[in-house]
Amino acid sequence: MPELRRDPILSRWVIIATERAKRPSDFKQEEAGAPSAFCPFCEGNEGKTPPEIMACREEGTAPDTPGWRVRVVPNKFPALGIDGNLEKRGIGVYDRMRGVGAHEVIIETPKHERSLTGLDVGRVREVLAVYRDRMRDLKKDDRLHYGMLFKNVGVAAGASLEHTHSQLIVTPVVPRTPMQEMAGCKSFYDYRGRCLFCDMIYQEMDTEQRVVVSNDAFVAFAPYASRFPFEMWIVGKRHESHFEDIRDDEIDALSALLREALVRLERALPGAPYNYIVHTAPFNMSGIKHYHWHIEIIPRLTKVAGFEWGTGFYINPVPPESAAEFLREVEL
Repeated sequence: MPELRRDPILSRWVIIATERAKRPSDFKQEEAGAPSAFCPFCEGNEGKTPPEIMACREEGTAPDTPGWRVRVVPNKFPALGIDGNLEKRGIGVYDRMRGVGAHEVIIETPKHERSLTGLDVGRVREVLAVYRDRMRDLKKDDRLHYGMLFKNVGVAAGASLEHTHSQLIVTPVVPRTPMQEMAGCKSFYDYRGRCLFCDMIYQEMDTEQRVVVSNDAFVAFAPYASRFPFEMWIVGKRHESHFEDIRDDEIDALSALLREALVRLERALPGAPYNYIVHTAPFNMSGIKHYHWHIEIIPRLTKVAGFEWGTGFYINPVPPESAAEFLREVEL
């Protein structure tokens, strides 16, 4: 029998369509295209990107030259621009402001790799530290209120270049999704006096049905009301509302766990496109007791169509318990 499950954060309903149950091999995978003859993100092509904002470099190497390990550049076609004032104004019932913000690309390796899993744990750690440092730097700008870190892998997930990279878009307003997440968590906190994500971790670690991998500081699990097949969330065991407040020892733990979670996903679903997104609290809110930053990993295996758009429901043909079991059994 199909089953309806409610997401406890957003009160969003998901249909777990058990009668359509699928294994990883049942999903059509994205076919790898021929490698591009030219990649602006590869070492030696630094002049083909905008000038770098920062980089992890070998000692003695100059900006915008070879010798880097992680490199941050402005997006060549930015969604938002860093210069100017907001100039907020209303036009009748409508509001508008200038598109002030930041749009940066984090190029994760000088080598042409498709995925973060092509890097060793030490290099993944360096990427995550750059994430944190860029968030901390942009947080100083009073015009900017929210930082969204995300990664697209594969054409169907929105990647325009194959070379592994992430993006950071910082906006002058707080987007709707994090506001809704915080509101749902606040309702739970007001009723129970506890963080919903912290309770979720305790329950998932206790039952172990949906846990994929865990270590002393983080756990990766298939959420109870998974919207998509093989969706995973990574949540820290220490309560913290802001990603940019992650400690050095936690970056160590997260780099190992994130890489393993992605390796398991990519081996279970070779060539599958996916996104991951860092969900964090707004810059101008500090020490939020009811909200918990986390990472959502979303494989792009099913299509969102008319029913989903019309109802807000999602249909998932893979129960999260089965997805977690498949991923746990992947040979590393």
